[in-house]
Amino acid sequence: MKITTVFIHLFILVSFTTNVFAQQIITGRIIDNQTKEVLIGASVVLSDTNEGATTDLNGRFSFETSQNVDSLSISYIGYQNKKVKYSEGLNIFLTPLATQLEQIIVSASREEQERKNAPVAISTISSQVIEEAKATSIEQVINKVSGVYMVDLGNEQHSMSVRQPLSYKSLFLYLEDGIPIRTTGVFNHNALIEINMASVRNMEVIKGSSSSLYGSEAIGGAVNFITHRPTAVPVTKVQLQGNNLGYKRTDIRLSNSWKKFGVVVSGYYANRSNGPRDHTDFNKLAINLRGDLHISDKTIWTNSLSYINYKTDMTGSLDSANFYNQNFSSLNTFTYREVKALRFRSTLEQYWNDNSKTTITAFMRDNSIGQNPHYRIKDDYQPWSGAGDPLLAHSEINVNSFQSYGLVAQHSQKFDFMNANLIVGSSVDYSPNEYNSKYIRVEKNNDGLYTGYTESDSLLTDYKAGLLNTALYTQLEFSPMERLKVVAAVRYDRIAYDYDNALDSTAFSGTPDEKNSFQNVSPKLGFTYDLGKGTAVYANYSIGFSPPGVSELYRGVKVPSLSPATYSNYEVGFWLPFAQGKGYIDLSLYQLDGTDEIISVRQDDGSTENENAGKTKHKGIEFTLKYSPIEDVSFRFSGANSEHSFVDFVEKGRDYTGNLMNAAPKFIANSEITYRPRFLKGARIALEWQHMSEYYLDAANTEKYEGFELFNLRMGYKIKAFDVWLNTLNLADKRYATNASKSAWGKSYRAGNPRTFNVGISYNFTGNKK
Repeated sequence: MKITTVFIHLFILVSFTTNVFAQQIITGRIIDNQTKEVLIGASVVLSDTNEGATTDLNGRFSFETSQNVDSLSISYIGYQNKKVKYSEGLNIFLTPLATQLEQIIVSASREEQERKNAPVAISTISSQVIEEAKATSIEQVINKVSGVYMVDLGNEQHSMSVRQPLSYKSLFLYLEDGIPIRTTGVFNHNALIEINMASVRNMEVIKGSSSSLYGSEAIGGAVNFITHRPTAVPVTKVQLQGNNLGYKRTDIRLSNSWKKFGVVVSGYYANRSNGPRDHTDFNKLAINLRGDLHISDKTIWTNSLSYINYKTDMTGSLDSANFYNQNFSSLNTFTYREVKALRFRSTLEQYWNDNSKTTITAFMRDNSIGQNPHYRIKDDYQPWSGAGDPLLAHSEINVNSFQSYGLVAQHSQKFDFMNANLIVGSSVDYSPNEYNSKYIRVEKNNDGLYTGYTESDSLLTDYKAGLLNTALYTQLEFSPMERLKVVAAVRYDRIAYDYDNALDSTAFSGTPDEKNSFQNVSPKLGFTYDLGKGTAVYANYSIGFSPPGVSELYRGVKVPSLSPATYSNYEVGFWLPFAQGKGYIDLSLYQLDGTDEIISVRQDDGSTENENAGKTKHKGIEFTLKYSPIEDVSFRFSGANSEHSFVDFVEKGRDYTGNLMNAAPKFIANSEITYRPRFLKGARIALEWQHMSEYYLDAANTEKYEGFELFNLRMGYKIKAFDVWLNTLNLADKRYATNASKSAWGKSYRAGNPRTFNVGISYNFTGNKK
């Protein structure tokens, strides 16, 4: 009996020991094959089982199994599924899907979420699109988005159109990793000069009002530039390119991670000289430095520094005769724009558990724009009256600068009840602003060329303004039924100006010292309904607003009584895959109603003053079609049919009610077909079509610009660590204007570039480590 008991105990012991030693720990890391950055939340399972895990904040997975491990199956939204043979500590690279039927986005709620849960028109420009486009300026990629047209004003200067006419107004918000790159109240339509294209991993474009999360100026839309994170493996990228228009550029990116710390340095230097037009030289240095420290498995501390040093000649527009006769010489010889921008951001992310997260971001900006602007030059001679000196003009040299000190804090909490997620946040931004401008006397010759200028001691403007922007916001997402997601949000903003004028009341800007403040509540309500198989519908109502800027309030002899311009946004839409996942359609219909737009109105004494006047209506349909009939070929068509009209609008004593808005094309389209031959791996060729329909040059609807058709051809070939390409822009060498307008001084056209051949080569070294 005793012997039997001993054998039983030995059997139990051996069985237990065998079971313990049969447990195996499976580890590895999932990496984006395009960016070489880790993927968080990717699913890893043992093939043909349900055992597995998701990747953590470091892109790593780890789980125990008693199964015989042969291979792993990996999946992640927006990426090709993959099955690999397992080895311990394996680095697994996932490739993004070409059609990207489903995506992970961050801009719709300031946090990562599936596209199908966001009731908003949002488009993503992927890292693959950016990498293959080899763009020399941002509009060459962002104009691929339906309903978006970024106007190329030369040398990265620009204006924008998203659910608005081609506009210089403060109706668009530009973000870098979710933080506005400029402060509210000091808008500049050229703000994207301050973006380092070499640091951008992908872009997200929210179309329509999004003030409920991001505050003012997010009227027509918001563009979020998401920067590269440190890579999981060592990466070195060097890129050289140039074109036949005098443009040369060098890019560099270095990145690596060591245990808990990773760093990425990215930047470029661009230079242009001896272009097709006189007085078009420019240079730009852009550098970004980012470091991510994983303090623990639940805490990440990110610090990033961005520096931009930019200077360009300013050519100005062409009159009608010179434009249509293709005389692209410049009338200006001395105008310039100089931008210096330094930004610092420090973000602490704390994941308390799977349902709770807190993010705190402190930021600083130091920004200045100095210019001798071509658009301030006004001839003394007035052709409609015959008065004035034909050889004299008037202008100014100015410097506008600000420093910012701010904080954004946000907490999100998930609940089991109705699968709810509550986001609460607050922000504060203090930005002292200084503006100084002095009068210059401009000399002009008999040929109309502005030959030089004489500085004076006469100050037109000299002020300081303290800007304090504070906000509170909250957003609740919940699912009252399985496939329905409801999103409700509201934000309160207060913008305060403390204006201190150094000049007396007799000066051009003789505005007395003032304190002004503006408050606004911006609500949003929307829903998405999942119809299954990747198909969903959504609807959204939101309010956007834009307060008067410093220059609108204080450029003059008195402070006008102004209210923020407000916009009501209504939209519905859907997206669906077809042809067994080979195709994808995304469509949205919208109406944007503007009230209290700030315009310049002529007074009885002949002077002009900013006033709240007018109502506008913007409505349209935006659509994107993607289709890959075979593996080698992919097709995309992005378009927008829009109508922008004055509902109640009086400007400078003239009533334009019922007219179509000027600079408002009815149809904008961008289409592209790409061929990647299987028989020549690494090769690509893409033909792109850009269409702009005709539009009125003036609010009176008296004359039109005919629009244009452009074709761009891009060819590239990747072989091992090298990538070579030839991009031919404006393939047919068409004469066209990127922007056209009419004023009392006549018609003006911003000439687009002639046929451009851009060639380049890049070297991409990728190390491999566990």
